[in-house]
Amino acid sequence: MLSSCDTLIRAGTLVTQDENRTILNDAAVAVTGTAIAAVGPWSELGGTPARETLDFSGDIVLPGLVNTHTHAAMTVFRGLEDDLPLMDWLTGHIWPAEARLTPEIVVTGTLLACAEMLATGTTAFCDLYIFERAVAETAAAVGIRAVLGEGVFDTPNASYSNLDQAFAKVDDLADFCRGRALLTPCLVAHSVYATGHDTLARLAGLARDRDLRLTLHAAESASETAMCLERFGARPVEILRALGILAPNLLVAHAVDVTKAEISLLAESGTAVAHNPRSNLKLASGMAPMAAMRAAGITVGLGTDGAASNNTLNMFSEMNQAALMAKAREHDPTALPAQAVLDMATIGGARALGLSDCGSIEPGRQADIVALDGRAPNLQPPHRPVSHLAYAASGHEVRLTMVAGRVLYRDGRFTTLDYPALLKRMDKVRKWALGA
Repeated sequence: MLSSCDTLIRAGTLVTQDENRTILNDAAVAVTGTAIAAVGPWSELGGTPARETLDFSGDIVLPGLVNTHTHAAMTVFRGLEDDLPLMDWLTGHIWPAEARLTPEIVVTGTLLACAEMLATGTTAFCDLYIFERAVAETAAAVGIRAVLGEGVFDTPNASYSNLDQAFAKVDDLADFCRGRALLTPCLVAHSVYATGHDTLARLAGLARDRDLRLTLHAAESASETAMCLERFGARPVEILRALGILAPNLLVAHAVDVTKAEISLLAESGTAVAHNPRSNLKLASGMAPMAAMRAAGITVGLGTDGAASNNTLNMFSEMNQAALMAKAREHDPTALPAQAVLDMATIGGARALGLSDCGSIEPGRQADIVALDGRAPNLQPPHRPVSHLAYAASGHEVRLTMVAGRVLYRDGRFTTLDYPALLKRMDKVRKWALGA
């Protein structure tokens, strides 16, 4: 019995995601400070003195979901242009629109992204964009956990005019994150075709020297591969290998168009993968070979990509799509079971981002916790909670989202952002996105 705790949560069904994937009925989670102090039956922990007791006795409680790849501020482009191939979509529509970005627009887009993620159970996200200091400031104000990197291109953009300015922004972001427990800087290149190879090598060196993650888009589609073969004489993963960048601190987003040999390269190097199934399908980029990657031992997390290409930041939708896509790709209903996609959305994502104290509900881990309304019709009858989380939940059953012991969303209300005020800014954002 604990002597006391700050918050005591009662869970109807507790999906811990611990090493044994323990599931407890009528359970308790005791939180002290930012961390989980104890987990066990309510009959044993229910009498613990607490400053606050949260009753979710009819609900499913699980670790917060981890979004390993997104561009939060791209919510301002949601629905701006759809139904195009990746390269046409990027070069003809998204990059021209991004040329008009400002820090103020990035703040608004990030606030909207944080609201959407919190309302659908995401407690941590990895963000790759420009004006990333504005993203960091917004995430800090909201109180969500984030791994953040300024995207480095060799060409000028709205955020900087040259590489010296780009790397100055990289350093400024790291300075801002220092001392903020919920924020972790990372190094970001766009891709092997939009970031010069000397610049890629420089970023990889910084990542090694500073013990940070490096992340980039790679092998996103067959058209990207064809472009790389034409320009560089090699495929994207081969380029990363030749540059010496494949490593345990590398997180590759997409990895759709990869060969068996390249999967072996990723596995042997310890490189992690951020799987973005909905975005890949919507852009017709293809279906990543997730079953083969997991069989090879690659650490895989789930990502939504940006809301311009998904068009949601809902990790429950991503779990469902990942499982169904793998089954269809392999013509095998066992290819990616419910437990596997839940792992990818929680402990796998945390591992991919280097968040070693996140991803499960057990003593000593960070109190990043989500509760879903267990009485929702689509979650009945309560046969197998993991099945429901992967195949039945929509994300809109979320009743509670807690990050580091702090409630950020509960029963439709945000505690750290003014959503009605944010809604009033949406018409201005629409006019800006349309160039009005």
